[in-house]
Amino acid sequence: MSKAFEELDFQKTPLGDLILRRRQVPSLGNREVYEVKLGEAFLMSSLFHEVEVALANLGLGELQSGLWDVVVGGLGLGYTAAAALQHESVSSLLVVDALEPVIGWHQRGLVPLGLTLSEDPRCRFVLGDFFELAQSTAGFNPKTEGRRFHAILLDIDHSPKNLLHPRHGRFYSLDGLRRLASHLLPGGVFALWSDDPPEDEFLELLSGVFTKVKSEVVTFENPLLERDSASTVYVASL
Repeated sequence: MSKAFEELDFQKTPLGDLILRRRQVPSLGNREVYEVKLGEAFLMSSLFHEVEVALANLGLGELQSGLWDVVVGGLGLGYTAAAALQHESVSSLLVVDALEPVIGWHQRGLVPLGLTLSEDPRCRFVLGDFFELAQSTAGFNPKTEGRRFHAILLDIDHSPKNLLHPRHGRFYSLDGLRRLASHLLPGGVFALWSDDPPEDEFLELLSGVFTKVKSEVVTFENPLLERDSASTVYVASL
């Protein structure tokens, strides 16, 4: 029998204390839920992952047929990466995360999708700061500098204005987005998760770099609030 509440891992990081925990929710029939907390903020929960899946499906849905090389920024509980791998056209997937313990959770099978990702030969974890790599000329692949990709899917900050760290701010600028776009192949796609409603200002920034830009509001059932909640997925194509 599983415990009603269990802290699976605790690590100190430059961004604050990182906690992985598992608990049962009595109001949902003792449903088992995995949660990640960083400092005082709740980063993610396995109870809500519809938008993370939509991020992969909406972003990859804009690509032409063929074989795709994809980058996911932010590993978390692995839902975006796992959804990307459901697409047979994905031939390689780099998942970039700045927190070594998060990668370790997956490699050790501490989270439900961990071994699914770790054991897929198309998937490789990269320990690094996504935002620094996005602004560099070398790019995301430490083995092949300058390599470009068909899609980059990003789920790290809460929104373009609600950041986990102030240094991420330069990424959400015209220059930052241009540097990101330099790592995409012609016809490539950038997709971003946001917990806020669509922002006209950010759509305008995207339009200054990409030829096709849209935002999709994704609604999902929130059993804790007994109502629907919503997040946004931005999709921008070259």
